[in-house]
Amino acid sequence: MNLTILGIRHHGVGSAKNVAERLEQLRPDMILIEGPPEITNALTLIGHSDLKPPVSVMIYNTENPKQSSFYPFAEYSPEWVAAIYANKNNIPLRAMDLPAAISFQIAYLKQQEAQAVAEKDNDTPIIDTEPIHLLVPRDPLSYLAEISNFSSGEAFWEHYFEKNYIKDTEIDHFDAVTLAMTSLREQQILSSLDEENVYREAYMREIIRKAQNELFSNIVVICGAWHAPVLQELNKSAKADTKILKTLPKTKIKVLATWIPWTNQRLSIQSGYGAGIYSPGWFEHIWKTPHEYDLRWLTKVAEVFRKKNVDISTAHIIEAVRLAENLAALRNFSKPSLEELNEAVLAVMCMGDKIMLNLVREQLIIGKKLGKVPSDIPKVPLQEDFERIIKSLRLPLTANAKQYDLDLRNENDLKRSIFLHRLEILGIPWAKRIDSRSKGTFKESWKLEWEPEMMISLIDKAFFGNTIQIATQQIIVNQLDNETSVGKVAELIQKTIPAELFDIIGVLLNKVNELATISADIMDLMFAYPPLVQVSRYGNVRKTDLSMIQGIVDSLITKISIGLSNACYGLDEANAENMFLKIGQVNDAVLLSDKPEIDQIWMDALSKLLDKSGVNQLIKGCTCRLLLDAQYLSEEETDRQLSYSLSANNEPIEVAAWIEGFLRGSGMILIYDHKLWNLIYRWVGQIQEEVFMELLPILRRTFSKFEYAERRQIGEKAKEGIITQDYTKASKIEQELDKNRAEMVLPVLEMLLF
Repeated sequence: MNLTILGIRHHGVGSAKNVAERLEQLRPDMILIEGPPEITNALTLIGHSDLKPPVSVMIYNTENPKQSSFYPFAEYSPEWVAAIYANKNNIPLRAMDLPAAISFQIAYLKQQEAQAVAEKDNDTPIIDTEPIHLLVPRDPLSYLAEISNFSSGEAFWEHYFEKNYIKDTEIDHFDAVTLAMTSLREQQILSSLDEENVYREAYMREIIRKAQNELFSNIVVICGAWHAPVLQELNKSAKADTKILKTLPKTKIKVLATWIPWTNQRLSIQSGYGAGIYSPGWFEHIWKTPHEYDLRWLTKVAEVFRKKNVDISTAHIIEAVRLAENLAALRNFSKPSLEELNEAVLAVMCMGDKIMLNLVREQLIIGKKLGKVPSDIPKVPLQEDFERIIKSLRLPLTANAKQYDLDLRNENDLKRSIFLHRLEILGIPWAKRIDSRSKGTFKESWKLEWEPEMMISLIDKAFFGNTIQIATQQIIVNQLDNETSVGKVAELIQKTIPAELFDIIGVLLNKVNELATISADIMDLMFAYPPLVQVSRYGNVRKTDLSMIQGIVDSLITKISIGLSNACYGLDEANAENMFLKIGQVNDAVLLSDKPEIDQIWMDALSKLLDKSGVNQLIKGCTCRLLLDAQYLSEEETDRQLSYSLSANNEPIEVAAWIEGFLRGSGMILIYDHKLWNLIYRWVGQIQEEVFMELLPILRRTFSKFEYAERRQIGEKAKEGIITQDYTKASKIEQELDKNRAEMVLPVLEMLLF
């Protein structure tokens, strides 16, 4: 009975080539590869024409999909090569490792234990003790790297076992791998996963024994190189393995395995993937390019630069090849590695600019490749609906970020918008809204960038419903059940309208009406008002009938106006700041509603704050400015308010707060209103130096929020001091304005905006 152990590096090109040759020599009747047994059925799809790497098997807990594991494959993964050979030749193929269900149970128990320790520590008084210096396990290969004068274990392995592939030396290759790992293990070198590996390796040996008991006579095992030495002596370890496996926790966790697209970025070790590699794009290149890979690689680099309008000639490529080869010779390497090629590119093509080399790293060394999986593999219904929709809307999953500018008057763009808004409610972060280049209400812009982990979020929501629409509606309903805030319900309505979840809009409107009727929390009502106005104002953009919401909006502003005065009384600085922001938002919403009767109610409420005692000066300054902008406050009354508020009898800190409230948002009034300028200028001039230094942070905060051009003009005006000139030119120009001629531009502006 023949058993052959092939120790490999996951995603190693040299390992994959040697595995392919060794399998052709051995002609096994059973192949075992490292991985939990639950992925065995999924492995039978490898070789399918529509399964294109990079892809990953995702195993997840059916009751808690967030508890999941990924087993990625690249085209040059040794396990992928072995699986293709097995499936092509109808050879039984199995995965051998600790079952995922047991791994999930172990992780859960460790989490519970850690939580219990944390809770105990919170109840235990802290006692000073001597620090404990723990021995942190190193990468075992780093010891061999030091002996061989390599910078890291990765570089050592790459040089000896991946880069220097020589045909017909596969037996020597695997013997060398096993010898290296055996030497390290005999010296009791620690691996960072030693505790876990005890269980894993015992289970691997048990699966190999079962295969032997099934009378397979020529078994090939493909596993991580570290495990290779301990998988050969099966008879000596049988009793010990039985004892080890009995200590594993029992579990009732049910798991499922499915294929999902993966990306080169996720294969990279920079993503945190434990078995990751530094250069997936480079590995794919040397896998597909056995000859002159250095010249062809530098040609690709040149193409990348040329697409970015960087002048790269054929001479650059030739010179870079020569430099890379010379560097390799100086370092006693038979061929240039990626390190030599990068140094040559940096010197010859980038002129020493490392920022340009980062472009090569992003586009080629790592790459933007995204895999593909067959459409007919088993999936949860929600996942199937998601894939059906993105196909019909022509929204492909890509690793590259792509921007979509949607015109909601276009039927397909409107459907895309509805779908993306539903994903936003579902918590699938594939699409992110960005500022549209067009300011019309019919425009939306989204940035789409797919990451494999998003599939977990999608599967995690599967219990909400079998379609995107049903699942989204159920999430809104669940959030609504125990909601008591008018503002939160208003936000849900604002999310629901663009997602066109019309079946539950009536429920939401009834809920917001019910809560608004009994609510006495003015801040909550102010929080709710702006989104509801937005919905009532722009709902018709999406052909939505929202006439029933108008009555709710009108009743809200009436209630806010009645309670505003009392809500502003006696607020400290933090609460006054919050109220200041809310007043501004409600004021913008009132202006948006464009109803004279509502304007009057709101302005009356604001005017009551001006002379009410106990109101923070920040709010009073804000109120005065809003009334002035709305022309509800006359110039004479504004002058009276200014003079009173900037009086020397007032506390400087209160005056500064009033100015901040009055000026925040725009400095133009200081530039063009000379009366206000003179009042503030005189007030600043009469402040004592120590008081001025105390107020400086407040004043600086106020002026720092002005536009740069405004600050510059204010600075120029400050050089003039008190303004005494009689400025009448502006009014003269205004009198000479031809309004009929000015109105002619309005139709053109309407076309540009909408």
